[in-house]
Amino acid sequence: MGIKYTNKINKIRTFALGLIFAGLFISYLGVFFRESPLVMSIFILLGFVAIIASTIVYFWIGMLSAKTFQVVCPTCGKPTKMLGRVDACMHCKQPITTDRSLDGKEFDESYNRKVRKN
Repeated sequence: MGIKYTNKINKIRTFALGLIFAGLFISYLGVFFRESPLVMSIFILLGFVAIIASTIVYFWIGMLSAKTFQVVCPTCGKPTKMLGRVDACMHCKQPITTDRSLDGKEFDESYNRKVRKN
């Protein structure tokens, strides 16, 4: 079994979901400081900021996802959204490229950068 790659859109969505859970956890920590309203308020505010950041990330990835194009994965046959020249299938995690010059080469996400470091 080879290395499993993840789709860039799913990575960003997972990060945004993590921000929501972190924000709720941070806000909940404020309950333990009920005797100090200032500290409790700071924890609740920091949690709120993390949830707002998550909302911004979700909005950003939604806008970015609207600009992507769909391809059919050659391995599983399901449509998947591609972001950049190389990406992974959202379903089977198979590396996919739309650039014919990259066919047969080792999968490397640096192919998406304008200036590639060797």
